[in-house]
Amino acid sequence: MKIALQLGLIPGQSPSDKAKWAKDHGAQGIELGAIGNTSDEMRAIADKINGTLPISSVCANATPDGVKAFDFLNPDKKLRRASIDGSAAVLKFCGEVGAVGQIVPPIFGPPVVPDLAPVISIADLEEQLMIAALQELGPIAVENKTLFLLEPLNRYEQHYLRKQSDGIRLIDAAQTQGVGLLSDFFHMHIEETSSPQAFRGAKGYTKAIHLADNTRMEPGTGDIDFVASFKVLIENGFDGFMAYECGISGASSEEKAENLAKSLDYMRNCLSKARA
Repeated sequence: MKIALQLGLIPGQSPSDKAKWAKDHGAQGIELGAIGNTSDEMRAIADKINGTLPISSVCANATPDGVKAFDFLNPDKKLRRASIDGSAAVLKFCGEVGAVGQIVPPIFGPPVVPDLAPVISIADLEEQLMIAALQELGPIAVENKTLFLLEPLNRYEQHYLRKQSDGIRLIDAAQTQGVGLLSDFFHMHIEETSSPQAFRGAKGYTKAIHLADNTRMEPGTGDIDFVASFKVLIENGFDGFMAYECGISGASSEEKAENLAKSLDYMRNCLSKARA
């Protein structure tokens, strides 16, 4: 298993400075963000990293001009199309840089589709819309040798996908290659009764991981038992990237850098214990 860092969490003034700091402190990949970056800006960032570390993944979805796009389940066809087309562009970028995939929560907040019961329930309508999106995006991901990674969130952020089993259900229903699961420790700590058991049930589906403690700060600041889950992931044969997606504690940039480095040491220690 390889530890990655989101670019925005890394100390440094430029992408190249950040990549060097990450490599010097033992990180093995960098996760980029789609929101706020045009397609050309994403490519420029990748060029500045210049192979210092691989780009592990791209988080979130945006249109080619960098505007966030999480309208896969919107009743407005134009908004759904903008989200799908935006994701197609991000998936192409992922293929260009060799990233594992694009990480996407399909929606934030409550449902926005109309209640058409008894013809069809809100839940069934959302499911059919997402299946249709996956059946379009899965082949695009395959063509670009990458993955569309569904991310379940917690109940305070998303109503639709909350547990690992929800993502598995959707992946199975779509019946297409090119789709996988992003498993996030913070969200799982809220939604799952046992994160190790949830990882065990997601064997073969989890293709990338987000790291955060239950505080939503860097690992080591809370009470999540990473070792127990890492043991299951090792048993599952997972050897992919685990990217930090969290806040970093500290009142100054120097403190944040020190605490991030300390957390990276903590994660490596957890991995060593899990492998013992």
